[in-house]
Amino acid sequence: MRRFLWLVVVLMIGLLLVAGCGGSAPAPTEPAGDGSGEQTEPVEKPKIIVGSKNFTEQLIAGEMVALLFEDAGYPVERKMRLGGTGLVHESLVNGEINVYVEYTGTGLTALLKEEPMFDPQAVYDRVKAAYKEKWNLVWLEPWGFNNTYTITMSKAKAEELGVSKISDLKGKAENMIIGATQEFIPRADGLAGLQEKYGFKFKEAKGMDSGVMYEALKEGNVDAISGFATDGRIPAFNFINLEDDLSYFPPYFAAPVVSGALLEQDPAVADILNKLANKIDDATMGALNYDVDGNKKEPIDVARKFLQDNGLIN
Repeated sequence: MRRFLWLVVVLMIGLLLVAGCGGSAPAPTEPAGDGSGEQTEPVEKPKIIVGSKNFTEQLIAGEMVALLFEDAGYPVERKMRLGGTGLVHESLVNGEINVYVEYTGTGLTALLKEEPMFDPQAVYDRVKAAYKEKWNLVWLEPWGFNNTYTITMSKAKAEELGVSKISDLKGKAENMIIGATQEFIPRADGLAGLQEKYGFKFKEAKGMDSGVMYEALKEGNVDAISGFATDGRIPAFNFINLEDDLSYFPPYFAAPVVSGALLEQDPAVADILNKLANKIDDATMGALNYDVDGNKKEPIDVARKFLQDNGLIN
């Protein structure tokens, strides 16, 4: 009996000692980040993989995209000069890149294979909706310039032939050679469709690189070329663009096209690219293009100076 009472006393003393020393289990450590954001580790920014086609304006636009993201602290990989429209688009669809700058008219006719439309907002709304539904790609806000196709001639040759509009070429084109990019010649919104629309056919179409075209026209090796409205060599070389009096060419406003998966991962991507919304008009883009083509500056240097001059990067 005494031994039993002794054991009870010992147990009670032990329990009192445990309670006095705070013998309850320790509270669990709070995980990093309790909802206030104060202790949350910084989220790693996604890698931006920028693509471009293989002509001057695309290289400048691609560098602008890359520089904006580098300035915002994102890791950036450049995949410039991937090729023509189809190759760059497929690279975006397949995830080899996650952003590049495209043109609304190109998206509508060359990629969606739809009939040309001529209202700029209607074209943008259509490609925006169709790209999202078909490929989970997102068109962001246009940058402002409209790099539509043109039929370009030397001012002297145009005056000699008495032409100022594309329709003026009827009865004359049959004796003329046109230089055009390999992409433009077969496109529905390119040379084949233009000749059908206007009712004439050039004597010969020579496929060539876009840079070579302008030199060929300057040297008189071709009579006309498929120019780009924002190309700075047009005024610099005393060329003119013939009026598209039958409204054949759709609008080609430039805008970034981004992987939907990238935007889901980081919605801030859109805000960064939309800094350039309506910031570049046709004349400004033409001057930037000529800085590369005429003044032989590097696309990255031209892009950086524009962004810095406009307070868009440090």
